[in-house]
Amino acid sequence: MGFDGMVQISADGMSAQRFRLNVIASNLANQNTTRTPEGGAYRRRDVVFQATPPQPAEKTAGSPAINPGMQTMSVQVVEVITDPSPLVMKYQPGHPDANSDGYVAYPNINTFEEMVNMLSATRSYEANATIMKNSKEMADKTIDLLK
Repeated sequence: MGFDGMVQISADGMSAQRFRLNVIASNLANQNTTRTPEGGAYRRRDVVFQATPPQPAEKTAGSPAINPGMQTMSVQVVEVITDPSPLVMKYQPGHPDANSDGYVAYPNINTFEEMVNMLSATRSYEANATIMKNSKEMADKTIDLLK
């Protein structure tokens, strides 16, 4: 795998984790939202990733592929799914969104779970950034050796 491939795979991973962080932030921001434009309480969302062959960078004339038979995979966001778990019902008869029994439906968001997901996404993003940095350093040292 060449330098371009390593950088592209890391960039795809960073982009996917950044998207995941945005979804997690949206979940945390809406953890008390009882009314949405779609109707009802906000429902937790989660990101689904899929392994895909990386998109090849445009090749320049005369640049041979390193390890042409090597199978590499990248990642992309396939969809954002809505968590089907039940909403949290709280007894608040004076709330404007209370049902006839006095219960209000709150989002199915667990703050601790979201924080763990946020840490996981941050660590994955950092790992990809480190790979990209190390790839650049290796390419720089290779160029220095060829001088």
